[in-house]
Amino acid sequence: MKTDFTQKWLKAWNDHNLNEIMEHYSEDIDFVSPIIQQMGIDPKGRISDKGKLRAYFSQALQKYPDLHFEFHHELTGAGSVVLYYKSVNGSLSAEYMEWNGNGKVNKVRAHYTKV
Repeated sequence: MKTDFTQKWLKAWNDHNLNEIMEHYSEDIDFVSPIIQQMGIDPKGRISDKGKLRAYFSQALQKYPDLHFEFHHELTGAGSVVLYYKSVNGSLSAEYMEWNGNGKVNKVRAHYTKV
């Protein structure tokens, strides 16, 4: 079973709707992913600005035009969630996300089986 957040998050990504994707994230985002490193955006794999996050997501959607996330599991916590899904190129992904007081994601740690 998926929460409302997860359903909307997956739909936005699978529809490649950048505006809807960005609606989930706060201005004070702390987003860490090895894909950020792989794409040469930041050597530490970190983005801490919503505008830069939007540019990264836009670039990723262009690089992976067939991107589709296949949902596997959702693990809920106190003010956080871990989404486990099949990602680009068949890799498995687990994303840990925390929400701020306004219900927007302000911290993400993405993990992949291969990048």
